[in-house]
Formats: sequence, C-alpha cells, structure tokens
Amino acid sequence: MDNRPLAAIVGSGSLLGREIRDLLAELTVRTRLIGADPTEAVLTEDAGEPVVLTQLDEENLGDARVAFLAGSPESSRGALDIIGRLQHRPVVVDLTYTLDDRPGAFLRAPAVEPANYAVAGAAQHVIAHPAAIILGLFFSRLQQAAPVTRAVADIFEPASERGISGVTELQQQSVNLLSFQPPPKKTYDEQVAFNLLARWGEEAPGKLEDVESSIERHLATLLALTGVPVMPSLRLIQAPVFSGYSMSVWAEFEKNPGVGAIEAAIASAQVDVRGADLEPPNVVGMAGMSGISIGAITPDRNNPRACWFWIAADNIRVMAENAV
Repeated sequence: MDNRPLAAIVGSGSLLGREIRDLLAELTVRTRLIGADPTEAVLTEDAGEPVVLTQLDEENLGDARVAFLAGSPESSRGALDIIGRLQHRPVVVDLTYTLDDRPGAFLRAPAVEPANYAVAGAAQHVIAHPAAIILGLFFSRLQQAAPVTRAVADIFEPASERGISGVTELQQQSVNLLSFQPPPKKTYDEQVAFNLLARWGEEAPGKLEDVESSIERHLATLLALTGVPVMPSLRLIQAPVFSGYSMSVWAEFEKNPGVGAIEAAIASAQVDVRGADLEPPNVVGMAGMSGISIGAITPDRNNPRACWFWIAADNIRVMAENAV
C-alpha cells in the first residue's frame, strides 16, 4: 500500500496544472490528475505517455491531503463545492483567485514571505498574482540596499496569463496576419500579435484594468508583510509575448547607494543579478527557470537618487513553485 500523501490537481491539463505536475514529480508525493470538466474524463499526456484525467467528484477529492486549483474559475468553484461536502477536507491551494475575496483564505507567496512566517491552521491558501510575487521579491531585496522613496513599474503581460486560450489566440493571430487573414479576437477582442495594448477590447471576457488592480492589491499585501513602506505606481501593458513577464522599474532612494551596492544587496538564491558585463535578462532565457533575473541597472540621468531596473521571470514557473 502506497502511504505517500496524495495531491490532487484540479485542472491538471492547464499550463499551471502541468507545471505543478512536473514540480510534484520531484517530491515524495502521489498525484491525481483531475480534469476541469466534472462530467467526463479527458485524455492528456504526462512525460510523453498518455494519461486519462479523472473526474471532478467526491471520490477523487475525498482522500487528497492537498488540492491544487489550477484550472478555470468554474472548475475551482465546482471543486470547492465538493470539498465543502467532504468529511475530511484537503488543504486548498488556489491558483485561480476564486478564493481571493472569501473570508478565511490567506494570500500566500512563500518566495516573498519572511522566513519565520506561518499561517496556523489555515486550510485555504490563495497564491498571489505572479507579477505581485516578482515585484514583492524585488522590492523586499531592494530595500536592503537603501530606503526607497518612490517607484514606478511598467509590467508587460504575456499571453500565458490567459492560459492555453491566450497562447493559442496569439499564435493564430500571428499566423493569420502573416497570411493576410483576419485575426481571431475571442480572448482579447483586439489584435495582440505585433502590438502593445493598454486595454483589451470591450467584448473581451475580462478587463486588463481588473488584472492590474489585482496585482496592485496583492503587491500591497506582500509589501506590508515584508515591511517595505513604499507602494510603487503600476501600469500593466499587454505584450505580444507567449510567456514570461518583463518589467521596467524606476526607483528613487533617499540616497542612491550606487549600482555596485545595489547589485550586492539584491542578489540572492532567488534573484539572479546580471551586471553591466552581461546581457540583460529576457523572457526567452528565463523560460523554465526559477526565481527572477534583474539586469540593465542604470542610474537615472535626470535624477541622481534614482535607478532603472529590467526584470524578467517565467510567470508560470513562479506561481507553480510558490504553490508547491
């Protein structure tokens, strides 16, 4: 009999679900892959082998020690309804923000949280938005160099934040435009390929401004948790990139300690600092990599107390690692 703890992944066919599945494979746990549809099993692949996702029901959730919600908001709500009826309920780790505004759920980002931080007895955890985790980690390290008085961050949103549908639509738009065909616009209601957007179209299922607000709210919580007193001004921009966040950050210090001191202060096991002798980081190089990478650290020519920073990170990897 296999006595290893069981982790159930609801929506294991999603980009996040697949990443969690890969990370759990490195641990001494059993995994159960559960489809997002509660009525039928779905065929997918795992390590090159065909796998049938099990149904979303009480039988498949009932013996799990932890349940990762990594599918759609609809599948997460269905899983939460089922878990609410169970006698022995698993710990819930929500990557879909379904629990974001519910009492009793805790916003979590282990990469940013203090070393001694713990949530006693909590059974519901919401993983913070990956952009908030990236910026929270950055500013918590930057504060070690010198007190920050003001900051601004431009965040370039990848298509993978909309899941497989976002990535597929960007790919189809790119192909169609190069073939002089009209691009599909179901996910964004706008042309994303070869373009930058400050807003999605009016017929899009969501609003880019709402995502920006979620990042801002999550980041404020994480910065308060780590004792960083300054909340940066944020601007979210939809980029024609399949995966990975790029961010341009401006920070003003009480007294600029200099690029060398800044690089030494922010470097850590989770923060790769690329000095002036190295190429700045980019999302292609960060694909599948842990943590964040920071480079192109440059003094502001018009403000001697400020510096510019360029940050890159794999959004899917960041969120999945914090969840696991």
